[in-house]
Amino acid sequence: MEEMVRTELEAMRGMVLTWKKSHLAVADPNGGDEFLAEEFSDEIRTHVYPYVRRLYENNYLQESEASEFLDFCYAQVEDLLASLKAVGGKQIEAGP
Repeated sequence: MEEMVRTELEAMRGMVLTWKKSHLAVADPNGGDEFLAEEFSDEIRTHVYPYVRRLYENNYLQESEASEFLDFCYAQVEDLLASLKAVGGKQIEAGP
């Protein structure tokens, strides 16, 4: 992988992590915000996936590299979902 592509992917990785953090920041402590994980997944599907696909189609990425990056992205969705459930669960456990 070329250094330029590596730099681009690192920037995108940071962007995905920022999106995840912003979705978690707006979560309601009372729970019920699992839809935020779906919105996050939609952002990845709309903005990240097409870009990674083009990098692969133009031979800037190998199939394994593209797959690894997208796996990272969707793992962040799963992590966000688990965090959202944990935030809501803590409030339920603390209740009367």
